[in-house]
Order: sequence, then structure tokens, then C-alpha cells
Amino acid sequence: MKFISLFTIFLFIGCGTASVENNFMFSFPESLKEVSGIHKSLNSDLIWTIEDSGNENEIYGLDVTGEIKNTIAINDLENIDWEDLTSDIKGNLYIGDFGNNDNSRKDLAIYQIGKEKLNSNKAISNYKVSFYYEEQTEFPPSKKELFYDCESFFEYNNNFYLFTKNRSKNFDGTTLMYKIPNSAGNHKAVLIGKFKTCDSYSTCAVTSAALSPDNKKIVLLSHNQVWLFEDFIDDAFLNGKVTKLNLADDTQKEGVCFKDNNTIYVSDERSKKLGGNFYQYNLDELKKKQ
Repeated sequence: MKFISLFTIFLFIGCGTASVENNFMFSFPESLKEVSGIHKSLNSDLIWTIEDSGNENEIYGLDVTGEIKNTIAINDLENIDWEDLTSDIKGNLYIGDFGNNDNSRKDLAIYQIGKEKLNSNKAISNYKVSFYYEEQTEFPPSKKELFYDCESFFEYNNNFYLFTKNRSKNFDGTTLMYKIPNSAGNHKAVLIGKFKTCDSYSTCAVTSAALSPDNKKIVLLSHNQVWLFEDFIDDAFLNGKVTKLNLADDTQKEGVCFKDNNTIYVSDERSKKLGGNFYQYNLDELKKKQ
């Protein structure tokens, strides 16, 4: 009995508080320390992930135990600041290279990796979608107007929808939703919505977003919360019914995607002895706990 008790305590400490609620699925391999985006596309059994700035220009495909089954080097790209992954209905994968902590970048881009390349070990992108924020006129703007970092997007009806990570002084929780066409070229990001999470930067800055397979739900992620939007019309996502869902622990969560229409995957970066894990949450169960 003593052995079982000690083992249980060790398991809880090693996996974080989420494991107590059976949300923990696996820890990422030691080689993946800064997972910044995750995605599960409809035509693949693998969970795709990337790391952010300073890491390799590679995409990793993992199974549900956390084992890396495929590593794809994207040979024509540099990982300036890869922040999120998404896919279209055909299964093509997209890398969001739009991390912009200092709000000073002029080379924001999204890259398509064709579905036919996801079984390879190396690939080149099919095309580049460059974009700019029309509202931004200074690089960087003042500390009160640091609205142009982004770690979150998804694809819907041949358009991308981006949700900014507000880094402004006197943070008030505002995330801006921008729309960009999914086509090669340089495009103006059109501001089509705003949403306020809360006024605590450490827990309410948006770090990832996802759209459900049936296109009826979206989620926005922070370090310890998810905002679920439902009952919206077309792409007026932020006008839908919103429910704030608290997660079990406060770690550096950077990735969210849908497993199915009512289940999400969440990942966090490894920071000291915390994080580096992959979780699964049922949305109905989260609602019941609020």
C-alpha cells in the first residue's frame, strides 16, 4: 500500500493537476520543449505540432501516446516565429509564421504544406500568404498599442481567421479578429471583430484558436481558460453565445485543436518542471464544472 501511495503522488506531481481529472494524455518527447501549435486534421490519424522561434523548421506528427511518427523538414522556410497550425477541408496543412512579440515585423506569413507531402520526411511549401495589418502604421507602435502579435488562427471557407495576442500596456483583454483570403499574394488583414477576455495578461491573453469539424464551435485558449463560442451565423464567430471554461491548472498553454465536435486537445510548453504535456477535454464536462 505504501508503494502504491508513493507512486500515485509521483504521478500527480509529474503530470500536473490536470492528470488528477484524467485530462492528461502524454508528455511530449524531451526534444520538443517549446510546442507552440497543435492540429488534428480530418484526413490524418496523427497530431501535428510545431515549435516557435529559435527552433527547427520542422513539423512533427505524433500518435496518441506522444511518440513522434514523422518529422517533416520544410526546406524552403525559416522558422522566424511559427505559432499555430491549421488545415483546410482537403487536408492541406498551414503554418502560421506570424509571432510578433515586439510588434515590429513586416514579414508576417502563412504557408501551405500540401496534404500529399505529409507522409514525406522533407517538403517545400506550396505557396505563401503574406499579410499586413492596415491599422498598424508604426513598427513598433507605442506600448499602449501593441495589438499586432498573433498566435492563433484557423481556416474556414477559403479564408483565414486570426486572433491577436494583446501585449499593450494597461492590458484589457481585447483580442482582435482579422480575416485574410487563403490565396498566394500579399493581403490586407481585415478587422472584423473584437472580444474582451479579462484584464489579467498572465491568464487572459489569447494563445491559440480552433474551429470544430462541423464549423459550429470555436474556442480561444489562454494559459488556464477556454472561451467557447456557439450559435453564431456564418463567420460572425464572436457574436455567438460565449461560455468561459476554466481549466484545471495554470501553465503556459500554447496549442488547442478539436479532436471531434465536442472534444478538444490542449498542449502546454515545458517551463522548468511544469508543462510539456498534452491534454484532452470534453466540452460538456467542462461546462458542468463551471
